Amino acid sequence: MPETAAPQPRAPRTPRSRRTPRISGEERERAILATAERLLAEHGLEGFSVDDLARGAGLSRPTFYFYFASKDAVVLALLDRVIEQAVHTPLVLDFAGDPVGSWRAVIQNVVDVFSAHRVVAAAAVRAHPSSAEVRALWAEAMERWIAQTADLIEAERVRGAARAGQPARELAVALNLMNERTLAATFTGEQPAVTEDAVVDVLLAIWLPAIYGTHPAPQPRSRRRPARH
Repeated sequence: MPETAAPQPRAPRTPRSRRTPRISGEERERAILATAERLLAEHGLEGFSVDDLARGAGLSRPTFYFYFASKDAVVLALLDRVIEQAVHTPLVLDFAGDPVGSWRAVIQNVVDVFSAHRVVAAAAVRAHPSSAEVRALWAEAMERWIAQTADLIEAERVRGAARAGQPARELAVALNLMNERTLAATFTGEQPAVTEDAVVDVLLAIWLPAIYGTHPAPQPRSRRRPARH
């Protein structure tokens, strides 16, 4: 019988290469913003370029421009994100039970958010004189804080806790502009400036008499009778 050829062993299968997971546009945008905040902390507003932003986010320069038109647009987006965080942070306010604590929470929230992103705050202060976009965004944010403050003042007047005096909006404008200038000095290292540890207490000490005429009286607490043994 004719000899049959021995079966040849099959070549081992090469494993299929796994596809690199696709990065979404939102993730790329977040990477650019995170890189920008890091570079602001390391080099300041004038110390980095679009190429640095693209490289730090793992993108090409053309891909960067798909998401942002310029470095200034990135800084504007950073500022917008910080403002939205400050505006939408949920606060527990109980003006009837603790007016001092409630006003402290309002001021503390803004201080905490901008303290956590102080390099963005500093960049906004530097860009404000030359950037119409930064000025417009900041003016919109100030209007929101002013409107919130005016509504709270009016509510305190309605319940008889705060004195009638200057129009609530005018008072809110003055108080928020004071906060803006004071915090800008505190977070950018200007001198003179209120120290960061004291800034909330100092601002609160001005807000309370301006709104109430004096510090609001603490609410009486019910005393528990000692238990009989």
